[in-house]
Amino acid sequence: FKNEVFGTIIPRSIRLAEAPSFGKPIISCDVRSRGAECYIKLAKEILANEQRTGSAA
Repeated sequence: FKNEVFGTIIPRSIRLAEAPSFGKPIISCDVRSRGAECYIKLAKEILANEQRTGSAA
């Protein structure tokens, strides 16, 4: 499944675990947290993959 898995790793963190209790995504709670940065990196990776493959799914 190597080609079907993204390379970005989302680490566990307190800030990431606390975000749902505030009813907000981590990017709204603490955009500079490592978790937020990793989710942004993952989003960029997904978009790049869609552009490369031409698929939206």
